[in-house]
Amino acid sequence: MIHRKSWLAVLAVGCLVTPLAHATNGYFAIGYGEKSVGMGGVGIALPQDALAAAANPAGMVWVGDRTDIGMEWFRPNRDSTITGNGAGANGYYDGNSSQNFFIPDFGYNRMVTNDSSVGVSIFGNGGMNTNYGSNPFQSFSRTGQLGNAGINMAQLFVSPTFSTKLNATNSVGISLNLAYQTFNDNGLQPFAGISSSAGNLTNNGTDSSTGYGLRIGWTGQMSSQLTLGATYQTKTWMGSFNNYSGLFANSGSFDIPANYGVGMAFKATQTTTVAMDVERILYSGVSSVSNPLYFPPSASQLLGAGNGTGFGWSDINVIKLGVSHVMNSKLTLRAGFNYNTQPIAANQTFFNILAPGIVQNHATLGATYILPNKAELTVSYMHAFANNVNGSTSIPTGFGGGNANLSMREDELGVSYGF
Repeated sequence: MIHRKSWLAVLAVGCLVTPLAHATNGYFAIGYGEKSVGMGGVGIALPQDALAAAANPAGMVWVGDRTDIGMEWFRPNRDSTITGNGAGANGYYDGNSSQNFFIPDFGYNRMVTNDSSVGVSIFGNGGMNTNYGSNPFQSFSRTGQLGNAGINMAQLFVSPTFSTKLNATNSVGISLNLAYQTFNDNGLQPFAGISSSAGNLTNNGTDSSTGYGLRIGWTGQMSSQLTLGATYQTKTWMGSFNNYSGLFANSGSFDIPANYGVGMAFKATQTTTVAMDVERILYSGVSSVSNPLYFPPSASQLLGAGNGTGFGWSDINVIKLGVSHVMNSKLTLRAGFNYNTQPIAANQTFFNILAPGIVQNHATLGATYILPNKAELTVSYMHAFANNVNGSTSIPTGFGGGNANLSMREDELGVSYGF
């Protein structure tokens, strides 16, 4: 027991100090835990490990006594092209000066009675990174060379969870989401003229904030074959990024959006399970994410102002499909597909050179192998297919007009150890 607790402490520290980046369903991860990722991110009605609370806290009581430790290697590829610009910014820009990210997670769950459990899930909720060695905004500068341009935003959840069975077939659960996020940006000096606090716009190092929210959920076994689930996560209310109060609306405010979803898991045969989740992420509830690029802005629409310019993201719907098949007593195989609607409109691509969360179609594979000590070794792979969003009069005339065209694809490889 001491050995296991030591591993948990090490992984908790690792999660807190490791840079995270996740741009898949907008900037949320497609799923949490390698078993979920291998099935397209499903989990609302199909708890499989001690990361289940990230999708639906009601599932933890069905997981039992369990510990899971995982690591994902995430590799996004993002670039942009500017065309038709009168200020001389036309060209191709590669945003991959930083490309490899390692994302740890773990979950711990224990039954406190025959019908109740307590646990904690720690995971990267989401994030975004771009790093342009050739600054796309250099042509708009009046102050000389700007250096690299880009952002790095990471969000970590620590979610203590209580889950209990209402009867033999139904359970409910609640998680307290304790959130920690970091942010920095570089090379945005040309936007100082539309900022309410130009000194708190760019190149101010890494800032952080903390906050809290709740996730609640229900699961119900409708029959021996069919399980349903539902979950709702409140907005996570975060402290402000004071160093970037001239960038994000409401003086550096950057809350984490609310989201909700429903799911089903169907045991088609004794060895094959099919699952589906439908989720909605409410980016419109966070002004710094959803407000459009105002140009020319009024005083209240300046970057960092109360109704300040944002990234123009819309709410998105997410559909997750997955299948698992038990090959034999030691090996289970998984596959899945994940689709989300597009958060970025064609007239909002200019500012989103920094945050091109535009991928929509994801294919996944996974497998679990039972080791001789009865522990589980699980692997997952996710590929987000290349997607493009071409601008439509997306660069304001004050910046020379024209269009910014965005492109992105992603790969992720994960491994976890469960016991």
